[in-house]
Amino acid sequence: MVVFGPVPSRRLGNSLGVNNIPIKVCSYNCVYCQVGRTVDLTTKRQPFFSTAEVMSLVADRVEKSHRNEVPIDYISIVPDGEPTLDIHLGETIQALKTLGFPVAVFTNGSQLSDAQVRRELCEADLISVKIDAVDELAWRKVNRPDKDLRLAEILEGIRTLRQEYSTGKLITETMLISGLNDDTQTVEETARFITTVQPERAYLGIPTRPTAVEKATVPDEETLNRAYQTFSAHLPNVECLFGFSPDDFPALGSDALQQVLEILIVHPMRESEVSAFLKKSGEDPLIIQKLEDEGLVVKVRHGEHSFFTLKIPTRPLG
Repeated sequence: MVVFGPVPSRRLGNSLGVNNIPIKVCSYNCVYCQVGRTVDLTTKRQPFFSTAEVMSLVADRVEKSHRNEVPIDYISIVPDGEPTLDIHLGETIQALKTLGFPVAVFTNGSQLSDAQVRRELCEADLISVKIDAVDELAWRKVNRPDKDLRLAEILEGIRTLRQEYSTGKLITETMLISGLNDDTQTVEETARFITTVQPERAYLGIPTRPTAVEKATVPDEETLNRAYQTFSAHLPNVECLFGFSPDDFPALGSDALQQVLEILIVHPMRESEVSAFLKKSGEDPLIIQKLEDEGLVVKVRHGEHSFFTLKIPTRPLG
């Protein structure tokens, strides 16, 4: 599914998602990934979907959103893999901007040592860069990168992007995982590095949906508070993403079950969210059972909530 949503975003309002990477091609295999384990761990840029194909699908969804009076605040390239692995990324960003909406890209930053990738990203109106740790051991434990990646090169690439990017907003996101990157020294080092990036806003997050690995658990409240105070001591605009995103998913009329599946590919939904969405669309909430019976989705427990998530075929990492 190349297009999903619009979905409510804590950072961007109503976000129309563009999934420009097939399941689950990424340069990281993060323990907390809500999409699941990486099935194709790579740093090779390659073509996936043509810009014309993406534009056709996005334009159709924009028209459908307009027809159903669903506002769009951003078009967001936020796939279930690493978007900069798409060799068509630059031309796709430029094409999407012609639709009249700001374009955001969410990247793990792993390809930013490549000048061409940075040039392409600079076409976006907002760039979100993942910085979970600047300590080598913590980085490898949390992000589990491709063997060819070097943390020092990635960090330098992020700093260089900041110098080259002057036309839009740059934000950072740091996911805190209990026992892996939430100790005092690691958080302090991460905060100090992010000050050199000078983001418009630095976000701190925790896993709120099912994760790829069970050990990716939420730090306790004292640890989270300490992390927030540490970041705030170094950075002017720090925001915590410690709760769930808004659950008011806009309905676009018919094909409600298809819309749920499109969202689940990149965005697990609480059982209550799915039920509310289907009711709003005039569907029986129990119709989700059809996707379960077909083996397309599974229901999993995470904390106090049940989630529907995509069933991803797995194979050994390459």
